[in-house]
Amino acid sequence: MKNILVVDDEKDIVNLISIYLQNEGFTVLKAHDGQEALDIFQQKKVDLIILDVMMPKMDGMEVCRRLREQHTVPILMLSAKAEDMDKVLGLMTGADDYMIKPFNPLELMARVKSLLRRSYQFKQVDQEDESEFLTINSLVINRASHTVLNQDVPIILTSKEFEILYLLASNRGRVFSTEEIFERVWEEKYFASNNTVMVHISNLREKIEKEMGYKLIKTVWGVGYKIDE
Repeated sequence: MKNILVVDDEKDIVNLISIYLQNEGFTVLKAHDGQEALDIFQQKKVDLIILDVMMPKMDGMEVCRRLREQHTVPILMLSAKAEDMDKVLGLMTGADDYMIKPFNPLELMARVKSLLRRSYQFKQVDQEDESEFLTINSLVINRASHTVLNQDVPIILTSKEFEILYLLASNRGRVFSTEEIFERVWEEKYFASNNTVMVHISNLREKIEKEMGYKLIKTVWGVGYKIDE
């Protein structure tokens, strides 16, 4: 059972949110100012926080900033302010999502469930064998599932394109010749007139570097290809 900490100086709002959360099977923890929220967080297991921005003693922005110094708990911020800058400040402080008052309680529940799912998925990834995952800036390469994500957006590769990428990414800084890439990936003897690797490298660059916005796979003229350390 997930524990949700609801933080708002308006008790009616806390009670309303609590009713909807409890109807969905969540356990609700309540706080009415920022300092009380931090105290509860230190004492209890908290899976997600619904956090109001404007509160006495310590506002939501400060609570979020302090939590983010050490914790990755999902935070959904609530505010009566609809200006874009308030949203930007909330997300820059470390909030995962943001809703404006008055809000639809059903939409709030949907966002809570979405944040919990995302948090669970990230924890599952952390628990898996780290050798199955390679990260290059915003790019995440999953060896087990043969998938590539750039900022959580999938990049569709063929099996050979993936194998070339994984070979270069798992040996960053090392230059692989066209012959070596071919024989490792295709597991066949290379012949001099074969331009298969060059074509696949070209396709990889088109798919990946277009998304990342910079050149990932480097050509070492007369030698081969590499991904820098």
